[in-house]
Amino acid sequence: MPRARIVLDRDFTVADVPRRLFGSFVEHMGRCVYTGIFEPGHPQADERGFRRDVLALVKELGATVIRYPGGNFVSGYNWEDGVGPVEDRPHRLDGAWHTVETNAFGLHEFVDWAREAQVEVMEAVNLGTRGVDEARALVEYANHAGGTYWSDLRRRNGAAAPFDIRLWCLGNELDGPWQIGHKTAHEYGRLAQETAKAMRLVDPDIELVAVGSSNRQMPTFGTWEHTVLTHAYEEVDYISMHAYYQEDGGDAASFLAEAVDMDAFIDGVVSTIDAVKAAGKHRKQVDISFDEWNVWYQRGLDTEDQPHIVSASKEWRAHPRLIEDTYNVTDAVVVGTFLHSLLRHGDRVRIANQAQLVNVIAPIRSEEGGPAWRQSIFWPFARMSQLAQGRVLRLAIESDQTPTAKFGDVDVVDAAATWDESTGRVALFVANRSLESETEVSLELRGLGASNVVSAEVLTVPEGGDRRSANTEHDQDCVGLEPLRGVGLDEGVLRATLPALSWSVIVLDTKRA
Repeated sequence: MPRARIVLDRDFTVADVPRRLFGSFVEHMGRCVYTGIFEPGHPQADERGFRRDVLALVKELGATVIRYPGGNFVSGYNWEDGVGPVEDRPHRLDGAWHTVETNAFGLHEFVDWAREAQVEVMEAVNLGTRGVDEARALVEYANHAGGTYWSDLRRRNGAAAPFDIRLWCLGNELDGPWQIGHKTAHEYGRLAQETAKAMRLVDPDIELVAVGSSNRQMPTFGTWEHTVLTHAYEEVDYISMHAYYQEDGGDAASFLAEAVDMDAFIDGVVSTIDAVKAAGKHRKQVDISFDEWNVWYQRGLDTEDQPHIVSASKEWRAHPRLIEDTYNVTDAVVVGTFLHSLLRHGDRVRIANQAQLVNVIAPIRSEEGGPAWRQSIFWPFARMSQLAQGRVLRLAIESDQTPTAKFGDVDVVDAAATWDESTGRVALFVANRSLESETEVSLELRGLGASNVVSAEVLTVPEGGDRRSANTEHDQDCVGLEPLRGVGLDEGVLRATLPALSWSVIVLDTKRA
């Protein structure tokens, strides 16, 4: 049986837990907005058309900040189309996803929904087809109290008080040739710099995210970040990262180790940021917004909800099904390890948004006129958002190895942990990557004494199922959390046996040693 030994020390910490690490993403894509969070006429809809069943799941998920309205969509979006009387709003062709945007849901609706969901708004501006003037106008519309053209228009549209949006994205994936308004790094860096300056002249207290590479495999990765930050370092607070992963060709072992790639990706971007900081003799610190990440099966599928099929169609449809992946046990364990990676880098990754929130590669699914339910990947996110409190701990892990074709030998156990001094509680988040074997884990605490196991839960293959078991509309509780058996304290050392292919969370009461 594989074994792993984990040691944590009260005084060896990474950072305070960044609450914005548990963000999500709502794009005008597929059924994320329409029949996702917004469906007038649904039995669960309130008077504004917000689905209360979906809202309840969003609150349970524990999302803290939501990026909106894109995504590729924002690079061709006129924000003015989504304000004012709904009956006067234009229908537009969205070239990003080859769909018709009705604009029945826009900025006012999203801000109202975000307040109801108790999440912070992270607003993206269009730097694909638009630029400096439109961005500064949007900040004035959203954040200025009144007495000017754009702020008074907001008031006439029904919002007397400013929206007070603090967090803004300067475009989306503009390094990508697929993007409407694709730019070189120099073109984008100068545009981001000047847009940031103009937006801050309207509201000096906003936080700004520059566009980083669309993924680590981009041929311009690294040089893009360096060039953009050379132009805009003093004007921005964060640079973005995007990454999607999937299982290829049945290679589950490599898939379960993809957090190794995420760790390396983050480390590489941190190095580039710090190189620009040193070369430019900057005093401020730019950090990372990992504002798109998830499992997304982009290759090997030929179904009607795939973007390449939709874009090849001559038919323009309003909110068709797009990339509605069904997530299984294996996917959930991988998502747990991605959350570990983000938490381990909490000193530099200060914002992260799982993409997306509902229906589109999402932890929550819903059907038009029907139910909403949790996907398997809902559970690691929900528990970590709930229980990761206080300080991120720097763990020392000695683990047996498991072979992978992509990454060589990797630790069979992947983990992260937090300690909340105010409550005395340690939360250990731990994955067993082995597909066949249980793994014995011991946790030693230094500077803290463990007095009680508060809770222990595990997500693993359900009885009678396999690693591809998943929740569906008709079997919504197939995959979930259950009690983790065989957990105990032995002279202050936590010992647990993790099932094969599992993600677990164990909470301990502690006191200073």
